[in-house]
Parts: sequence; structure tokens; C-alpha cells
Amino acid sequence: MLRVLENPLYYLDNFQEVLHWIGARYADLLSAEEIQFIAAFGALPQPSRALFVRLVMRKGCLFRASKLNYPEIGDTRAAALPLLALAWVEADPVIALDAVFDLLLKAEVAEAFSLAAPLKTARKAEQLDALREQHAEAKPFSAWYPASGDVLYRIGLQPLCDRLRLIYFGNYRQDWSQFVLSDLGVYQYEKVEFSPQSRGFRTRQDIEHYEVLYQCRERYNDDVPADEVLQQLAALPLSPDNTWLASRRDKLRFQIAQHLEKCQDWPAAYRAYADCRYPGARGRAIRVLEKDEQAQAAYERLTLALAAPESEGEQQLLLRMAPRLRRKLGHAKQAANVAAAVDRIDLRLPHPGAASYVEGVVQQHLMQDDAPVYYVENTLINSLFGLLCWPAIFKAIPGAFFHPFHRGPADLHSADFHARRSRDFAACLAQLDDGRYHAAIRATLASKHGIVSPFVSWQALDKDLLDLALACIPAAHLKKAFERILLDIKNNRSGLPDLIQFWPAEQRYRMIEVKGPGDRLQDNQLRWIAYCAEHAMPVSVCYLQWEGAP
Repeated sequence: MLRVLENPLYYLDNFQEVLHWIGARYADLLSAEEIQFIAAFGALPQPSRALFVRLVMRKGCLFRASKLNYPEIGDTRAAALPLLALAWVEADPVIALDAVFDLLLKAEVAEAFSLAAPLKTARKAEQLDALREQHAEAKPFSAWYPASGDVLYRIGLQPLCDRLRLIYFGNYRQDWSQFVLSDLGVYQYEKVEFSPQSRGFRTRQDIEHYEVLYQCRERYNDDVPADEVLQQLAALPLSPDNTWLASRRDKLRFQIAQHLEKCQDWPAAYRAYADCRYPGARGRAIRVLEKDEQAQAAYERLTLALAAPESEGEQQLLLRMAPRLRRKLGHAKQAANVAAAVDRIDLRLPHPGAASYVEGVVQQHLMQDDAPVYYVENTLINSLFGLLCWPAIFKAIPGAFFHPFHRGPADLHSADFHARRSRDFAACLAQLDDGRYHAAIRATLASKHGIVSPFVSWQALDKDLLDLALACIPAAHLKKAFERILLDIKNNRSGLPDLIQFWPAEQRYRMIEVKGPGDRLQDNQLRWIAYCAEHAMPVSVCYLQWEGAP
């Protein structure tokens, strides 16, 4: 149930909380301009502070005074005066014709430019095109539309406020709406203790390097040549202590390499992959060598990688390439590994007519009173893992949490995520060995219900499903599943079978992956199915065909 915000100045309180947080935790990293801004902001009258925050949180940087109507602020023109004195806001700025058209209504455009028919009734885009040539020079808003009696403001500190937001959140993805959504109860976040070492940025250079990485991503998205962006990334001297910044750089390198591979620029793609430590880059580099007809070089690197694969996904890719490379190089054919047998279900059912998911059709077909079937896909096993391992996942260690709005640890996908919390996870999983896990999972469900988690899907975990899962899935099977998730959190949270069926009277279950006509198993699904089969965890693959189809 959503809460009602009774404080009309909630946004100002939130902004001031951010400034206080930054001032307390990052004082040694702030620039003189940022320190001066924080001090000056606190000295402003409340209406001026509120107006400034309203402008910062709105889209764009140009605002008409007539559109700034906030009852809790009162006279916004009066509130703007201290902001104008500080030059934080500029009145009547010089703007171009396009900006004028963005600000004015169609009727105002006709009045400002004294338009006559037929241009007066034309679309605004047509009016703009017609006026562009004779109004090429920028000028103040008051000169464009003197009859309006309105005042135009331009906020000048948006870049500084964006940087303060970056320092607080550690990213540009989250914005001021996080506070409102939390205040309204849309999102609830786990409360963790923040140590002095819990900071997203440890040096001023970290902040500057993040901004460079962000600019590189924006340049790449704006179609700047890939080699230019890669050169800029290579020249960035990141601190070896800040692994998450290095991970961000490698992720961007990986994405650029993928684009180069798609463009079939094999040499450039290989160099980009080879210089990248992002998970999967090594395997893709070998694949690019194969595509570039460099079979010998690809096979040599493949042999080294297979000796110590970084993940199941990489091993799967390498094993798929190996026979092709051996064949190209004239090597003897090696015997294929025999995979564990997987139960297969073949169904031919009437087409339901209306648009429907094949998983739902199979679910309804297999459903029995004494053997219910649930559509769970990735939600159930991940949720049980998240509930049992909550204390380890949300452990407040340096670099994991540095503001109150984390959906999960900042290092969740880092290679050392598990290693940094190995004892904590071992203690959580040990509860599966002695039966304590039932009580632990139920206790977390009761005490943390609704709190955002990277693993728990609250909407999918009802009481009946939880009761059946705990009664029918053996603890040993849960432990195997949880151990696999911890091996590679980024990739192993997905690929789990679509359905689960329970036989409560017999305290047993089976997982079912559903494939409709023409569908095939994806790589991450194949890996989960193989793992389940290897560890005697009941799993079936159901192939559905429609009756009457060829």
C-alpha cells in the first residue's frame, strides 16, 4: 500500500540529506566549488532552496516563470532573486529559435512572430522550418516574445548537481526519484551499517575517471569510431584498488568488441577482446580468431583456456569450438563426453486459439489435484537462495554498500563476491545440513518481506508455493543449486526450468523446461539441465507440438 507524503517539502529534505551525507563522507574528495555550493545552499532562504531543487529535478535547463507554480514555495519570482544573485540561475538567457519553439505553445508562436495564414495554422514543425532562415541569430527570450510578460530562467549548476548525485549514488543511473519512490513505499531497501570505508569513490581521481568512462560510453553511443573510444579507455590510468571502475571499463570494452565482431572487423574485435578482462572476453577472442581463419592461433589459446576455464559458459563455448578447430587442423577426432540422460516429455495438444504462452498450456495439461504445477522459471530457486543467504548477501563490508538505496551489493557480479563473504555463505548453507533452513527461510520471509533484493521475487513467492518447495525439494538439492548460483551469480541466476511440479504426498518434485514448436534450448538452460542431471536433481524437457501441425 502506497504511503501519502504529508511533507510538501519532501524533495528539499531529500536533497539536503544528500548534501549532508556527501559532506560527512566525502569531504576530503570534494572540490572547492562543491564545498562552496554546499555551504551556500544551506544559507539560502527556504523558498529559494526549494525552488532550486525543483529546477534541478525537472527535465532540461530552461524554465518559464509562469510555469513554476508550487504552493509550498509561494512567489517563485521572489524565491529566484537570491539564486540570480549567486548566478546559480540566469534570467532572460540568450537562446536559439529551436529553444523558443520548445518553450512556446502554438498560439504563442503565432503571436510572437505575427504569423498570418496559412502559416498560422500549420504544424509547429512546419512553422519552425519556415522561420529558421530569417531568425538564425540567437537572442534573449524577452526579445523573441516581448508581449509575453514572462521571465525565462536557465539553471547553470546542473553539471555540478549531477556530479554530486554521482558521488552519492556511485552511478548516473539512479536519480532523485529514488527518494520519492522509497518515501511512497514503492521500494523498500535493506538498512545496512555504513562504515567510513564504505564509499563508492576513494579518491577524487576515481570520480574524474568515472566521468571519463561515462563520457566514453556516451561517445560510443553517439557513433564515435570504436578505435577512438578504445584508445581513450586504454589511456585511462585507473587505480588498481578500485576494481569496480576497472570492471566498468572492461564491460564497455566488451560491448565495443561485440560490435566490432558483428561488423566482422576480426583484427579490431580480437584486439578489443584480448585487452579486456570482462567475463566471456577470452572465449570470444578465440572465437574471433576462428572466424578470421586463424585456426592454429585459436586452437593454442583454446587449449590453454580449457585447462582453467573461467566459467561453465566459457567451457561450453570452448568445447563447442574444439572439434571444429581439430578438424580444420587435421587432428584426430576425440571421443565426445557422454552427458547424463535427461527425461524427455513429448506432448501434442490442441492449439488454445487465443494468444497464450506454451508454458501455461503445458502447466494446465500437467496439473493434477495431488500434483500441482507452478510456473516459476528463475524465481523460486533464486528466492529461496536469497532468503536463506540474506545475512551474507547484505553483509556491510567495505565497497558493498555506500548509500541507502542499493538493490544489492555493488560488487554482486565481481569475481571475488563469494570469496569476500565465504564464511558467511558457508554458515548460511550449513543450515541445509541440519534442518535449520526451514526456520531460517521463513524468518527472513516474515522480517524482510517487500525489501528489494537481487534474488527474491516477492510477488512470485506465495505461502502455498513456499510450503510445497520446502516440503518436496530435498535440502541436498537446494544446496547444489545454491552452490551453482554462487559459482557465477551473473549467469547462473538465469536458465532455470520454467515449471516445477510437486507430489506432496510423496515429498518429491520435478522441474520442467518447456519448448514450443521450433524453440531450442539456450546455452544457460543446457548448463542448468546438465547440472541437475549430473546431481540427480529431477529435471525434464517438454517438447510441445500443436495437433494438426505438420
